[in-house]
Amino acid sequence: MNLQEIIHRLDLTPLTHPKPFESIHPTGGYASDLLSCVIAGAKPGNLWLTIQAHVNIVAVASLNELAAVIVTENASPDPAVIEKANEQGVTLLVSRETTYQVAGKLWEMGIR
Repeated sequence: MNLQEIIHRLDLTPLTHPKPFESIHPTGGYASDLLSCVIAGAKPGNLWLTIQAHVNIVAVASLNELAAVIVTENASPDPAVIEKANEQGVTLLVSRETTYQVAGKLWEMGIR
């Protein structure tokens, strides 16, 4: 499954510059709001689900080479966070749903 399909099926809102999302194939998912856990546990190519919306999510996503960050519960990163994500090549997406709901849907879609 590619990132474009995930964006469409979960009704996610991209915040960062468009990329060829159809050529990005997430390798799994990781859900946590504790940055140190994400650094230690998320794998390259994972989707990261979090309610965090501050600039440190960009650094962690870049460090771990994540496919995208899905910010849940309509949390809204500041324009400076979005700008930093664009500079670092990090994809930020927003969902209206809770982390739990998004994680369940991703699991049902085969993202493990």
